[in-house]
Amino acid sequence: MRDGLTALELGGRIGEPVERVNEWRALGLIGGEGAETFSPEDVQRARLVQLLLRRGFGIEAIAQADREEGFLARHVVMNFPEGVGPTYSLAEAAERLGLGVDVVRRFWEAAGLAEQGELLYERDVETLDGIKTGLHAGLPEEALLQLVRVYADTLGRVAEAESRIFHFYVHERLKALGLTGRQLADAEQGSGDQVTPLIEPTILYFHRKGWEKAMREDAVLHVRPYAGQRETGEVPGQLRVAIAFVDLSGFTSLAEAMGDQMAARVLERFSRLVREAVSHFDGRVVKQIGDAFMLVFPEPRSAVACAVEIERLAAEEPQFPAVRLGIHHGQVLYREGDYLGTSVNVAARLAADAEPRQLLLTAAARKEAGSLPNVDFVPLGKRRLRGLAEDHELFAAVPRAATEGARRLVDPVCRMELAAGEAAARLSFEGREQVFCSQQCLQRFVAAPERYAAPAPDA
Repeated sequence: MRDGLTALELGGRIGEPVERVNEWRALGLIGGEGAETFSPEDVQRARLVQLLLRRGFGIEAIAQADREEGFLARHVVMNFPEGVGPTYSLAEAAERLGLGVDVVRRFWEAAGLAEQGELLYERDVETLDGIKTGLHAGLPEEALLQLVRVYADTLGRVAEAESRIFHFYVHERLKALGLTGRQLADAEQGSGDQVTPLIEPTILYFHRKGWEKAMREDAVLHVRPYAGQRETGEVPGQLRVAIAFVDLSGFTSLAEAMGDQMAARVLERFSRLVREAVSHFDGRVVKQIGDAFMLVFPEPRSAVACAVEIERLAAEEPQFPAVRLGIHHGQVLYREGDYLGTSVNVAARLAADAEPRQLLLTAAARKEAGSLPNVDFVPLGKRRLRGLAEDHELFAAVPRAATEGARRLVDPVCRMELAAGEAAARLSFEGREQVFCSQQCLQRFVAAPERYAAPAPDA
């Protein structure tokens, strides 16, 4: 793309008629003051206007917000601090790189950049040039595509967190202080100018720390064959690990009874203690979905020790739900930063079928875990897990130091576990004493006791 686009050319780039382009120019959303043509930056501004229109905002509201806060110009500056520069089509980029158009398109789509259309900027081409170097170095296209997807997904989540956190904790708080219009925009700009230069060095730091740990695990893979532990996989990425799942029993009931804000606070506490335990046992948090964590360990012994520690930490938390845990050891397929296969499904089903405060293991995990100090392995016999065709021989890992009766009180409404002195209210119902974490839960129970008198599902 050259500088000095006409309204027709800009409209062609963004798929809008000339009349709409001129309307946006008249409202001051695109185009420089007194300029007869449009710059590459106007393409970015126009794309953001299109997004806002798709989200249901009126064009007048968009124009007013931009007049008062200048967010369109800030969007371009934040995303293109060095300027937009020259642009290329996919075909032009492929020709410059000496790659096939289909190859460039596959990487472009793997990066999730379809919303950008087939419009590439200089930095896009530079990144694709790095990918070309990887191809020439002998890395298969399949492997590089996996890596691109991991980068795009993971760093996209990082960027979303940065943006949302800044909005909720800086922008909204500045508005609460009474700042509006240009004053608000300048205050935000000042905060952003201090923080933005720290982002990429911080990302690089944590990547290096993660790389250190990954290289330690890579050393294990290299030594395994010499210890007679060669992985036998028909395709790249197969390896044998311990997979653990852990979640909160009754979390759905808690969220319904206490509301999203309280549920988020509980989940924040749970996330903190899970990550604290995992960091001490050579494990890694693969992903979190709601209140469920998927963890991976090099072998079952450390997985069991970590799971026992998670249960202990959760039991010590005041007014906290019980945890459920499941561990399986077997072969998995590593793809795009995740672990796939039957072994993962088995571990997930174990946690889902466990009772509150119960840690279930398969026979494979029990065998490899060996003996652990202060942990008993209780055989439970064969059991059919929901959604799986085969029966599995199961064991329960029971800490010997567990204090019987220490957390026997359960709020029937939110499913919180309460120590003896934590109950905010008590009620005798049909000859049985019910305890509650709050007056709110007591009121819910009194309004519909038939709903809560029976044990709640552990969803």
